[in-house]
Amino acid sequence: MSNITPEVVLSYDKPTRGYLCPLSANTYGIEFLKFEIKDYDTNRVVYQVAREPDPEPLPDTLDPEVENLIRSVKYTFPANFLKFKTVRTLLEFCVGPQPVGNLRMIERHFFKDKLVRSYDFEFGFCIPNSTNSWEAIYDVPEHSTGMMNDYVSHPFAHKSDSFYFVDNKLIMHNKAEYQYIRE
Repeated sequence: MSNITPEVVLSYDKPTRGYLCPLSANTYGIEFLKFEIKDYDTNRVVYQVAREPDPEPLPDTLDPEVENLIRSVKYTFPANFLKFKTVRTLLEFCVGPQPVGNLRMIERHFFKDKLVRSYDFEFGFCIPNSTNSWEAIYDVPEHSTGMMNDYVSHPFAHKSDSFYFVDNKLIMHNKAEYQYIRE
């Protein structure tokens, strides 16, 4: 799996099957502690989750269903999320005892297996044994009424792959699925 580079994942035109690296590839001990999504214009929180760092590392082998629970999330957003002009995300994470150089996240979003958007964020260097926050503010693509109805009518047909690299080496790969409901 060492041939999975940022350039490779930026070429994907549909979601991946399975995960492109094992959990053990995260040799930097990066753990996500908090994640928040807000409508930037109203400051309304539409998603938030937080947890404490794990006191013990995960075992080398996990049941595939347990691994999938750890590495994937299903989001439910209000349908008006599709009308937001700008979104603010905040990610809080900690790193283990070694320095993390050039941390980069690439997230590819697909609807019905077609690429609809791609994000590429660089965090840079992280000090060993530190807790860090990463804020991103970005414009949301405009959707036609027909496209918004399509998203609402097809729960979880919107999927994403999130790839995390340190010095261009893939260390984590997570997945998400999205549904949008009318309030």
